[in-house]
Amino acid sequence: MGIKSYIKAVAGYLPGKIEKNDLTKRLTKKTGIYERHLADENECASDLAVQVAERMFAQYAIEREQIDFIILCTQSPDYFLPTTACLLQEKLHLSKHCGAFDFNLGCSGYIYGLSIAKGLVETGQAKQVLLLTAETYSKYIHPGDETVKPLFGDGATATLIAAVQSDVEGIHSFEFGTDGSGADSLIVPAGALRNPYGKTSIIEQVDDYGNRRTNYHINMNGSEITNFALNVVPETVQNILGKAGLEKRDIDYYVFHQANKFMLDFLQQKCELQGLPFWNDPSNCGNTVSNSVPLAITQLLEAEKALALGKVMLIGFGVGLSWAGCIVDLSHVPR
Repeated sequence: MGIKSYIKAVAGYLPGKIEKNDLTKRLTKKTGIYERHLADENECASDLAVQVAERMFAQYAIEREQIDFIILCTQSPDYFLPTTACLLQEKLHLSKHCGAFDFNLGCSGYIYGLSIAKGLVETGQAKQVLLLTAETYSKYIHPGDETVKPLFGDGATATLIAAVQSDVEGIHSFEFGTDGSGADSLIVPAGALRNPYGKTSIIEQVDDYGNRRTNYHINMNGSEITNFALNVVPETVQNILGKAGLEKRDIDYYVFHQANKFMLDFLQQKCELQGLPFWNDPSNCGNTVSNSVPLAITQLLEAEKALALGKVMLIGFGVGLSWAGCIVDLSHVPR
C-alpha cells in the first residue's frame, strides 16, 4: 500500500460566444466540426481558467484551501511575465503556500500535466494538484484564413489530482515523443522574442484559394500534421500497452486529442481500434488544443455513466511537434 495519484474531479468550460461553421462546405463535413466557442476580445486564458475552476469547486464540493499546487498549461498566457498561474492563485483565493507555474505546450499538454502532477503527489511534495488548461487560440488566427479558422476553438478545463492510499496505479504507463524538426508545421512566426512585435515587419500571405494570414498569425501545414499523427500515434498506443502489460481489448475507452473527425476516424483505423470504445466528438467545440483531451473526458463521463472506466488511454499530439499518452483510472471521479 502506497501513495498513488488519481484523478478525482474534471470540469470543462467553453466561452459563451459561438461561431457556426458553414454546413455546406466540404471542410465542415470532413472535419465534423459544426461550431466553435470563442473568447471575447478582452477575455484571456486566466478568465477562462477561473470560470472552469470555480465550476469544478462547486460541482464536486472541493475545499480550495486544500489545493497545494496549481499548474496551468497554456500557449496563450495573459502576459509574457508574470506567470499566469500566479495570477490564478490570487483570483481563485488559493493558499499563499500553494506552488504555481505555467508550462507552454499544445495538444499533448494535458498528458504532460498529468505526469507532472503525478510526480508532485507521489513524491510527497503535494497532496492535491489543480491542473488547468486554458487556450484562446482564436486570437492567433487571421479572420480571412479559412484553412484554420473553422478548426480551432477556445476553452478551459480543470482537473484535480490527489493522493490515494492504494496498491493500484491511477495514472501510469506514460509515453512521450518530440520532433522539433517539424516546428514550422504549426507556428506563429512573429510576435515573441525571436521575431519581436514592433521590430518585425508584417508579411501578408494569400494562398491559391484566397486564404489570408500574416507572420503574426497561426501558419499551419495541415497535411504535415496529419502525416505526423498517423506516423507516431499507432506506435505510441503499442508502447503504452506494452508498459501497462495490457492488450487493446483490455482498455475501457480510448480518448485521443479531438483534432477533427476525419483524423480521428483515420487514426482509429490505423491503430486497428475498430469495434473498440473510441471517443470521437469535436462537433460543438473543434480543436481546443490542450483542452481537447480533458474536455473529451467530461463528455465521456457524462455519456457513459454506467460504464466502468478503470483503464482509459489518453493520447495527445500536435504543435511542437509533440506527442504523449498514458492510462488513467477515472473510477474515482463522481458521476
